[in-house]
Amino acid sequence: MKRLWVALVLFVAATLAAAQPAHAATLTMLGADVSSLQRALDLGATYYDASGNQRDPLDILKGVGVNYARLRIWNDPISGYNNKAKVLQQARAVKARGLRLLVDFHYSDTWADPGKQYKPAAWAGHGISQLRTDVYNYTYDVCTSLKAQGTTPDSVQIGNEINTGMLWNDGKVVNNDFTNLSLLLKAGYDATKACNAGTQVIIHTALAESLSSARWFYDGIRAKGVQWDITGLSYYCMWHGTLSNLSSVISDMRSRYGKNVVIAETAYPFTADNADSTRNAVTSGCSGYGLTWQGQGAEFAAVQSTARNAGAIGIFYWEPTWYAVPGNGWDPANIGSSGNGWDNMAIFNWTGRINPNVRWTP
Repeated sequence: MKRLWVALVLFVAATLAAAQPAHAATLTMLGADVSSLQRALDLGATYYDASGNQRDPLDILKGVGVNYARLRIWNDPISGYNNKAKVLQQARAVKARGLRLLVDFHYSDTWADPGKQYKPAAWAGHGISQLRTDVYNYTYDVCTSLKAQGTTPDSVQIGNEINTGMLWNDGKVVNNDFTNLSLLLKAGYDATKACNAGTQVIIHTALAESLSSARWFYDGIRAKGVQWDITGLSYYCMWHGTLSNLSSVISDMRSRYGKNVVIAETAYPFTADNADSTRNAVTSGCSGYGLTWQGQGAEFAAVQSTARNAGAIGIFYWEPTWYAVPGNGWDPANIGSSGNGWDNMAIFNWTGRINPNVRWTP
């Protein structure tokens, strides 16, 4: 009888546990992409906390919950910023504040995103076999250089928003053929692990708006034997749909591939106004969130909550420190004169003061 009673108790407990909703994950990667910050500081930009005190921007960000910095790296940009030397320098500042480091390899001399994946000039004439070697050698060199100065990356992205591949046209997915892309991704993964086995490899797309597209991509690379540690998704509500849809995509990615998920990029405008002569990249918001400091804070909190409840482990705000500083332009080929299309999306206003409503929360 005692055994029957114990079995009954255990059965009831298990049934009740199964009926409970799954606990939300904790957001352990609370990140900010601060790739433009070094140039801003070199130009004399100043940053202020919510109390109006001038402080180092990394310290301000850390004070509102950031524990991870993301830095993009371009091979040989004309601007002289976001290259290997500058990333090494900025990584020292990041690690000195106890922040973790994500290095975002674009494998280009300029912006790489869903609409463009230009080869760096030095690799322009290379076919897929040589590009595979290029990716391995470049990734390994950057990673080991960071490691040698005591700033080993905690994670890296092999490509940036590679919805249909990278290093076009050789690494582009055409007619659903992931062969060439898989060779490049494997090279980046292998180089990273050869540098430091504990560094987490992220494969990042901007496919959060479409579950079918996300499955197409990650199924495609998985079928070719590509390995990765974390699935990275960009989510901007004005481009990628509802939070409900985002939740579904995150949950599916977690269960389908058995890997952690991070929102590698997100942001929201605090105004529709423009601080300089360059047109803003985003000029409208999303339903329920005003183009105000309050709206920006509320929308970011909602994205964090959605990601957390769907089981993601991290979120990165893209370029929160990139307010309009003359000379810190959008175009790496004309950084001094091109202006900033993101000045209304930063969390620091046009005089460098942080939005008091924005926080990163585990």
